[in-house]
Amino acid sequence: MFLQTLTQVVVVVAAMIVVSTAAFAGRQRLVETARDWRRRVAAILPIVLVLVSVLLFNSVARDLAPEVSWIIGWELTGMIYDIEGDFILWLQAQATPELTGYFSFIYIYGYVFVLVFPVIAYFLLPNTRPLRELLAAYTLNYTLGLVCYVFVIAFGPRNMMPELIQALLYDTYPQYQHLTRQVNRNTNVFPSLHASLSTTVALLAYRTRKVYRGWFWLAAWLAVSVSLSTMYLGIHWAIDVVAGIGLAWLAVELSTHLVGRWSVYDGLERRGLWNRSR
Repeated sequence: MFLQTLTQVVVVVAAMIVVSTAAFAGRQRLVETARDWRRRVAAILPIVLVLVSVLLFNSVARDLAPEVSWIIGWELTGMIYDIEGDFILWLQAQATPELTGYFSFIYIYGYVFVLVFPVIAYFLLPNTRPLRELLAAYTLNYTLGLVCYVFVIAFGPRNMMPELIQALLYDTYPQYQHLTRQVNRNTNVFPSLHASLSTTVALLAYRTRKVYRGWFWLAAWLAVSVSLSTMYLGIHWAIDVVAGIGLAWLAVELSTHLVGRWSVYDGLERRGLWNRSR
């Protein structure tokens, strides 16, 4: 069931990427990239290696982090509920089959699409800085998010109040449990990485709005939809989402600063070890 569900996600997201590439990038950028791809790969390779290393570390740390979290003992679920009250209950009271279908699609397919498509879109640009900033921001999101998960124990609404909060995603589409259980842990909800990563994409899309006209509006729509889906489906608290948006802003600001200051690619070019015209 896991492989079947994963294949379905890959096929649907791939189709979304093909359509979006045709709509936003166009044939000319594809032709130019075919001539220039080696330089672009060389430019992004250092940050790609860092991001892959962080993801591999997270895959291991994800199993160990809850044990460390319980040793530290900062359990904040009750505090979060005291602050925001029954907002998630109210939100789920607005549920309809159509909304559940939409937000389930967004949570699974829209989220993967909004993370993958800008990587491809920015790779099609001759200036590699937007892509390097994006990958650096992803790296910071995962790194800082893991730190939060280690120090903060927080259960999501459907885990804290299973008798009141509906697990709308799994009740309607139980097959997706085979995917989400591979990356999610019950205590890892503060902040929401769904919210932080999708907001990161929207913030960086705003900066490239003159290059990819229309992409910012789609990215913003998806970021809002992804954030709402995490609450509507009972997975995250509103406070998790707000914290995720704050994390996104921090990651984008830091990535802008770090890529400009500590770019391996720019350093090699300044020293004459790499030529942009290659």
